[in-house]
Amino acid sequence: MSNKKMNAKRAGVVSAGTLLMLLMSSPAFALTRDDGDDPGPGLSVLNTLGLYVAAPIVLFLVITGLTMVLSRHSDNPHTHDTHYAKAAR
Repeated sequence: MSNKKMNAKRAGVVSAGTLLMLLMSSPAFALTRDDGDDPGPGLSVLNTLGLYVAAPIVLFLVITGLTMVLSRHSDNPHTHDTHYAKAAR
């Protein structure tokens, strides 16, 4: 087979596979409720921002602060600031 035919066949297989995956993941049954499907009340804008914006930022800052504080009081010399050359004696 020539290289052009092989590339065309490969492109066709990839396109067909992609189309098949898209069709299988379509929300065809999204309107029918399943057993145990009991959605709760929606979140307000403030709740959403607090949950998905403020909480991760606060968690990041707490972890960063704990890491900085605990590494300062460590006996491990590799955790201290070693960017500056030590004075020769």
